[in-house]
Amino acid sequence: MSGLGDDHCRVDHLRYDGSLPEAREQVLSVLRSMERTTLVAEESRDIQAQFRSAIFRFLDDVKLYFPDDAKVIHVRSASRTGYYDFGVNRSRVERIRTLMAGKKAVK
Repeated sequence: MSGLGDDHCRVDHLRYDGSLPEAREQVLSVLRSMERTTLVAEESRDIQAQFRSAIFRFLDDVKLYFPDDAKVIHVRSASRTGYYDFGVNRSRVERIRTLMAGKKAVK
């Protein structure tokens, strides 16, 4: 990583209750409900999605990783073009967090 202080890009992982399969389905449900979202890969421990901006049609990548040992989901959201995104990726992750909090786990 660069020496620019990448901490400003860091976002807290997502937490979940219940089982990993339930959390995975919950995340998938949230992603499917979001506009301009394409699910690219759905593995047992990884989910990859793409988001397209409304006006300029920029493409952003979101990767979610479910480790075995904790009830957390690691998230990476990044723009494909440019360096500064006006906080769009951080806002997107926070929206995923909010939507997950509002959705009941799948039983």
